[in-house]
Amino acid sequence: MQIYNTMTRQKEELKPITPGTVKIYACGPTVYNLIHIGNARALCVFDTLRRYLEFRGYKVFYVQNFTDVDDKIIKKANELGKTAHEVSENAIREYFTDADGLNVRRADVHPKVTENMDIIIDIVKTLIEKGFAYEADGDVYFETSKFPEYGKLSHMPLEDLQAGARIEVGEKKRDPMDFAVWKAAKPGEPYWDSPFGKGRPGWHIECSAMSRHYIGDTIDIHGGGADLIFPHHENEIAQSECATGQPLANIWMHNGMLNVDGAKMSKSKGNFFMVRDLSKEYGYEPIRFMLLSVHYRSQLNYTLDVIESCKAALQRLYTCRDTLNRAIEAAPEGEASAQALADVKEAQEQFIRVMDDDFNTADGISTIFELVRKINTAVSAGNATKGTLKAYNDEFTALTNVLGLLYNNNDEEIIMNESKYEHIVHPFPPLYNSESRILILGSLPSVKSREQMFFYGHPQNRFWKMISGVFEEAVPQTIEEKKAFMLKHNIAMWDTIYSCDIIGSSDSSIKNVVPTDLKSIIDNSKIEKVICNGKTSGKYYEKYQMKYLGIKPDILPSTSPANAAYSLGKLVEIWKKSIIY
Repeated sequence: MQIYNTMTRQKEELKPITPGTVKIYACGPTVYNLIHIGNARALCVFDTLRRYLEFRGYKVFYVQNFTDVDDKIIKKANELGKTAHEVSENAIREYFTDADGLNVRRADVHPKVTENMDIIIDIVKTLIEKGFAYEADGDVYFETSKFPEYGKLSHMPLEDLQAGARIEVGEKKRDPMDFAVWKAAKPGEPYWDSPFGKGRPGWHIECSAMSRHYIGDTIDIHGGGADLIFPHHENEIAQSECATGQPLANIWMHNGMLNVDGAKMSKSKGNFFMVRDLSKEYGYEPIRFMLLSVHYRSQLNYTLDVIESCKAALQRLYTCRDTLNRAIEAAPEGEASAQALADVKEAQEQFIRVMDDDFNTADGISTIFELVRKINTAVSAGNATKGTLKAYNDEFTALTNVLGLLYNNNDEEIIMNESKYEHIVHPFPPLYNSESRILILGSLPSVKSREQMFFYGHPQNRFWKMISGVFEEAVPQTIEEKKAFMLKHNIAMWDTIYSCDIIGSSDSSIKNVVPTDLKSIIDNSKIEKVICNGKTSGKYYEKYQMKYLGIKPDILPSTSPANAAYSLGKLVEIWKKSIIY
């Protein structure tokens, strides 16, 4: 198996240190918030790598850490009035909710920084004793000039890296490129006792210590997102190799970054999307499919069209599975045909060929769809034996399992645990008056909206920013301001669903719908236009209410945070054309 090594910039044969066993260390999340789709790409890539190596007969020992003490965690804790431990433990629980949804298997070990402080302190002591780190008023810094190979992973010479470096106010390091391996305690922050004083570790030293402790001096494959190459992995290398005298990893494997609608994902741009939000709109499995549909080193561009096409492609796989299962039940007894055995052999060989060539999941998916074509041909012929169909089914199942796909029990978009369903009755009234001329409909209030008892209460929902942009006015903040804003512009607000069974805010889980009665609004206002906020609202309006109201709706792009395909500016542009008519 050939894997592209970031260190050497070429594909290299995987040669495990222990024959037959591959040891992988993947950098996990800093746990202070829900994971975003960029985080999810690394999770799914390395989960699939693990599955493929096992498919090829290797034993895999997989370690993925949690950084559970960090500046971001401390800041979040202070904002919430909680301890850093409370914030990190809650974030870890939420992480596993999303990881399970994406069918990401648990690592063999999920070490936490706070539970491995002794080994972290020990490696810092080693670096000091060997002259690679120095103490400075309670802080400990790694001295990069003592490691001549610094920059070998990012392929940047030390002098180029130094050009953009600087010493922050309050730092006591000797050189701008030196970095902290231990930080002196600050008031109100968690700390641990050490030979260098009370404090906590720097970010980079944590992975050096934990990878060494759980795997050894040298890792077969060290993985992570391309954003970790510098400084995190570069600093890991410097620390670890100075401490042990051995290479930290034989292969450095990095997945490419993820863009949203052609732009780098960023909170400031409003295109920063959490897996949880997307799962509510599309389900988890289409997200996993999307993340594997492009070669792992390539940049992936998330758009509405991309996720919709992945959803449709995934449905084709489910249809094939279900059709095949029904055909097996009805087929006559008999051995597998020579054609079936040849097709299966060809599919497996092709799958291995493309996956062995730098883990090409995109071509792996194409191979599966070629097998689907042959399966459909065999089924449609109507004379295939059980043996023939089972041969196809076994290979189809094996290959989709490698990619972690088709893990739901039927062909629904999302299969959810029935115990998680709640019966929700719309908790607050519609907003309108006798002068209302436009009716804006959602589907059902989200969890946050139900908590606030008003429309579009999720902090990332862009409705209020969008509607204020339409009228070029300040964004209303309080519920009373929002009510006044809408009534001033003769806009009514309500939803298409009065009650249903639902999981959280997931539109995809909705069942047992009772529609709202819109007739009373129409009869007591001047409504002449109906606008549906997103496809779900439009679907239920057209199914239940349009037939008696007689008003064809404008179904506009959703303002949901899950709808990454439309920027705020684009939403304003589209909605304005419908509202200002």
